[in-house]
Amino acid sequence: MTISRALDLARAAHGRAHPKPTVGAVVVRDGEIVGEGVTEHDGRHAEVVALAAADDRARGATLYVTLEPCAHHGTTPPCSDAIVAAGVERVVFAARDPNPEAQGGEDRLRAAGVDVEFVDWFEARALNEAWRTWVTKRRPFVVYKAAVTIDGRVVVPGRRWVSSEQSRRAVHELRAEVDAVAVGGGTARADRPRLDAREVETPHGQPRRLVFAHGPLPDGLDLERRAGPLLDELHALAAEGVQSLLLEGGPTLATAFLAEDLVDKVLLFVAPVVGGAGPTAVAALPSPRALTRLAAKPVGEDVLLEAYVHEP
Repeated sequence: MTISRALDLARAAHGRAHPKPTVGAVVVRDGEIVGEGVTEHDGRHAEVVALAAADDRARGATLYVTLEPCAHHGTTPPCSDAIVAAGVERVVFAARDPNPEAQGGEDRLRAAGVDVEFVDWFEARALNEAWRTWVTKRRPFVVYKAAVTIDGRVVVPGRRWVSSEQSRRAVHELRAEVDAVAVGGGTARADRPRLDAREVETPHGQPRRLVFAHGPLPDGLDLERRAGPLLDELHALAAEGVQSLLLEGGPTLATAFLAEDLVDKVLLFVAPVVGGAGPTAVAALPSPRALTRLAAKPVGEDVLLEAYVHEP
């Protein structure tokens, strides 16, 4: 399906229009792609870019797009109006727009006589998972990351690192993608972490570096302290534009977030070693947390396990 091509375009341009969602669009007429587009730095939406590329060939064509065309006037006029004006005959989209200010494009297109099909691809929702959580829950999308042994320990006696060099580089790449990184007070006191992204590209600059803590912290610790209730702090961060938060703290912080059901995604770098002693990635919880979309891939000598607590 040409939705796959639209998704590939969006993935290649991921983050280009941040804080707006990344969208890909493809115009097809008579079995041939006649226009392509992604959301641009200047705010132009993917549909508008693709329709401009197609020009007159958009009339009678099918538009494939990863997100429901918008129905409001933001940085651009409504994409649904542009689609109707271009004479597009059919629209296929892969994720509904969760933004109450922009949604409604599907109904608007149908009312104008356009044939509309919603195909509901998880990959299209996952592409903008942080933005979707930010606009629906008014808090950042929270990812808990930990490096663990086969038996779930977060430390290995006699070793500085649990995970491999490749896994540690992957963590720096993660930091470069998120809006903020956080640890708890215990990790801040014991490790004095920098939490910056090093030796990787940072197209949006360094993430905000936070510590959730109530007690005293070491002098000279260059981290932003957040001491209020977790949900209140997340709402405050979202109001400041933070769409994604990476938790790198120890078990105490992870358990606190999980206990309040504030973790959306879990990333575990599992190292091929049995620790035998020491704390585990998560302490006791009041109830289990079911995970979905479990996936595994090798990272150096480790295995990265990825799963969702809340799907986007």
